[in-house]
Amino acid sequence: MTTAALDARAGRRCHNVLNSLHATHYFSPDLGEELDALGITHPKARNFAVRAAALGPVGPGTVTAAFYNYKYELVARHVPDVWEKATPAQTLAARARAADSTLRRLLGEDVLASAEMAEAARLALRATEACTRPARPLYSAHADLPVPDQPHMALFHAATLLREHRGDGHVAVLMSAELDGLEAVVTHTATGKGMTPKWVFGTRGWSQEEWDAARARLRERGLIDAAGELTEQGVTLRAGIEAETDRLDRAPYEHLGAEGVERLTELGKAFAGAAVGAGAFPADLIGKE
Repeated sequence: MTTAALDARAGRRCHNVLNSLHATHYFSPDLGEELDALGITHPKARNFAVRAAALGPVGPGTVTAAFYNYKYELVARHVPDVWEKATPAQTLAARARAADSTLRRLLGEDVLASAEMAEAARLALRATEACTRPARPLYSAHADLPVPDQPHMALFHAATLLREHRGDGHVAVLMSAELDGLEAVVTHTATGKGMTPKWVFGTRGWSQEEWDAARARLRERGLIDAAGELTEQGVTLRAGIEAETDRLDRAPYEHLGAEGVERLTELGKAFAGAAVGAGAFPADLIGKE
């Protein structure tokens, strides 16, 4: 099957299931235990530490720029302090141990040792062969890390690369759409597919007052209405953002090919579904309120 036969949204669907599998460790008690042992005990510091570690011992400006939708003041309360407690290399090793134990707990040993897991890892790694480095700092940093030997960890590694590759491109599209970090979150939440305000406030550092101010700016642009719902213009903008992100992220999935993407999506959906069924995520994580 030729690359032309690949549906433009197929890569997004594949990304979504792999990203769900990747994201399980952020909500895992295993990650907290691993980082607590290193001295990184504040819950809000953990995400900064494990996701930024591949960049090296960077400061809060770099993390804020790369992550995009976190408030600088929150980042600065924890970075670079986390590197005083543990080196990036120690943090990455802790992350790998946490991901390993999380996947074992959520999926079970039989799934991890299955032919399907090995197949998914091969397909996902093949897709990453076509990822590109320029203007993609988080992807590029993680691409410098070695590929793990165990299939489930190789899949986690590949899912991380694909997630950050798409994410770096998505940030460029958000900037082009003239949405700042908080406005991007507000509009995503308004789609019903983003985090609830409770989780935004708790993890990104924004306040209700700042959320309301972002809503006011978006109303002035005609993107949301008085109730905080997307207007027709807002729906069009969000659809365009996702379509342009798809375009910038098409290379890995075109490289894998339509049949490979379909099979990887099928396998990833089964793994992610099992993880969700095992309670991988908080029940109130996604929604408008």
